Amino acid sequence: MTANINLPRILRIGAGASRQLPEVLDELNLKRPLLVTDAFIVSLGWLDTLEAQLSEKGFSHNRFTEVVPDPTSDAVTAGLAVLRQGKYDCVVALGGGSSIDTAKAIAVMAHRDQPMRHYKVPNSIADGLPVIAIPTTAGTGSEATRAAVITDTESQEKMLCMGLGLMPIAALVDFELTLSMPWRLTADTGLDSLCHALEAYVSKKANAFTDTIALAAMTAINTHIRTACQQPDNREAREAMMLAATQGGIAFSNSSVTLIHGMSRPIGALYHVPHGLSNAMLLPDVTAWSISGAPARYADCARAMGMAESSDSDATANQKLVAGLRLLCSDLKVPRPGEFGIDAQAWQQSLELMTQQALDSGSPNNNPRIPNAAEIKGLYQKVWGN
Repeated sequence: MTANINLPRILRIGAGASRQLPEVLDELNLKRPLLVTDAFIVSLGWLDTLEAQLSEKGFSHNRFTEVVPDPTSDAVTAGLAVLRQGKYDCVVALGGGSSIDTAKAIAVMAHRDQPMRHYKVPNSIADGLPVIAIPTTAGTGSEATRAAVITDTESQEKMLCMGLGLMPIAALVDFELTLSMPWRLTADTGLDSLCHALEAYVSKKANAFTDTIALAAMTAINTHIRTACQQPDNREAREAMMLAATQGGIAFSNSSVTLIHGMSRPIGALYHVPHGLSNAMLLPDVTAWSISGAPARYADCARAMGMAESSDSDATANQKLVAGLRLLCSDLKVPRPGEFGIDAQAWQQSLELMTQQALDSGSPNNNPRIPNAAEIKGLYQKVWGN
């Protein structure tokens, strides 16, 4: 099978990469950027710094700062109003996955007039305004993917949107922007990256290109994530985690995510659990359930992360993998849904809806062991602790 590989046209990776925005805009012959971010990034002063650099170089620009966590179609509509008023020719995303996904959605909806739900998977969005992504968290990898997740404000469904129109034309990956990330955000975004890499490697759409990148990301994440949490100013750990996040994004965007992400999105949409955290809640149990579909592949993951020895049999390596993932989630204080504050009765009442939304996403079909509705429902119950 031929692999279809898509990447940003420009990738700048390393300390200070974010300061190269004016240069990159010139290189792409773009003149009027709309900067998209959230209130927290504004409070840090980073948007002011970026705008000062643009003004110094003569760029006409504006800002949209109403990004919300788990970005919504209403936020996209608000951003579109700003974009259309100023006739901007590109969108610059500064922030985590919510800012980048919001910017992507604004860019692809610029010349479309139907509600965004009309363009969700299985539809594909082929074009849009150019997006330059400047990530400030080491997690989503959205700076290197042709995907965005937007919550439909009306139905509360987390919509997966896909297509080349959602691939940033440029990504400026500057680990120095992550040095102020708090402990919980560092853990959650890092675990999101780990899921991206692991799922990309075991996916039915895995390929030789993404395999090497996914394994490298898994190695780096398990090596450095605890240090990045405990020592937020550790530049070696932060740089490794930031690179791994981009690698994870490249890996899953060019293969696919699987059952973990399919089941995670409904949890986030219904209960407002941060995306990386809802992935982490599922990671050990869904991995344990899926191993029989690709035992050799999961054993590779265990060895890459240093959870198993090269001399271990696949069966032993996989036992160590599940144990290692449980320990990692324990060390990083990942709660079960009830511990997060989700009501037990509400969880039970939403099982059918979550199961259907997971199936509708299409991601479970990429899993090495493909589940039916009853099995997904059973996994949701197991993750709760039943």
